[in-house]
Amino acid sequence: MERGFDEKAKAALISLFERFWITREHDPELFQLIRERENVIKRYVQDKFGYRLIVHRYFAKLEKIPAEPEVWMGIESFQEPLDYALFCCLMAYLEGKEVEEKFLLSDVCEEIKAMYPGDVPLDWTNYQQRRALIRVLKTAEELGVVKRVDGEIEGFAQREDHEALYEVPVLSRYFMRSYPKDLTQYKTVEELLEEEWKTAPQDYRRHRIYRQLFLSPVVYRKQKDDPDFYYLRNFRHRLREDIEAHSDFRYELYKNAALLTLLERENVYTLFPDQKGTSDIILHFASIVREHLLDYPPDEYGNIRMTQADFQRLLTVCKERYGEGWGKTYRDMTPAQLTSVLLEELKQWKMADVEKETGMIMLYPLLGRIVGHYPPDFMKKGTDDDDE
Repeated sequence: MERGFDEKAKAALISLFERFWITREHDPELFQLIRERENVIKRYVQDKFGYRLIVHRYFAKLEKIPAEPEVWMGIESFQEPLDYALFCCLMAYLEGKEVEEKFLLSDVCEEIKAMYPGDVPLDWTNYQQRRALIRVLKTAEELGVVKRVDGEIEGFAQREDHEALYEVPVLSRYFMRSYPKDLTQYKTVEELLEEEWKTAPQDYRRHRIYRQLFLSPVVYRKQKDDPDFYYLRNFRHRLREDIEAHSDFRYELYKNAALLTLLERENVYTLFPDQKGTSDIILHFASIVREHLLDYPPDEYGNIRMTQADFQRLLTVCKERYGEGWGKTYRDMTPAQLTSVLLEELKQWKMADVEKETGMIMLYPLLGRIVGHYPPDFMKKGTDDDDE
């Protein structure tokens, strides 16, 4: 008899969403749990998300394609477009190798250099390019698509003739997902995403909504008759019941925003606020913005538009009031540096953005969902400590 969607199925689903894949070698118990709940999970993710759950003898993987690409998406350890180009070259190199075949770092350097498509050829005497390849190989090793047998890759940073020995694991054959057409026939990211909706066009809206809710910090109302928000509002009771029955999340719906939240912090998730010092600053900044709503009234979609100078001025007020409790790194930053750091973090959480045409800053409704203050005795304690 098949089990229903129980707590173990919930735990398995969480892991599938939060990780690229679960391998039998490294997580045998979790892998077995997914296999036991495979049928109920497979039906759920196909029905609600249009996702494919792959359970192989070596791994389990949920192919998580977003409804829309967002700024925070990508490989976290990569720092520049070169990293992605080198990674693609590495994957192409591995395709020509047999499983368990060994290869040297010098071999892969030579092959990647030959196939690199950039206008300027690779030069391994360039320190920055060597560092990029180190990031790529480290990430590939963490993902399980290469296996280091001997040597340390960090030595490559100091000398371009440094050696390390690698092996091609079986997982490398399953990293890339398959597409209906050859990848070279797709010219844009949009074309790739459009392919996603062709298999079940009648379920497009439901799949799109679930993907946004589970993969993005928030879903915003962007126009008067927004079809996504129409669905979020009209089916709110069904969404709430379904999401809370199949996950630990709670569905919250406001006039201009919908999001999933947790009642208690759980380490498996990427959550706001996190342990970064910028989270505290954002919470404090939100309280300052709230105090100045008369000066910066939100528009009909809950957005606040201001100049860079206005943003920096509010951040200065924020620092004067709360900065004593911030980490030294942030206390010592200039207003321009702090503005840059905070804006980048706000963009990652879809709390703000910068208009490309005008340079104006847009603060989004999610910033109004949060607020942070120090306890009433915090400043008093600081004063008392200074007096001692």
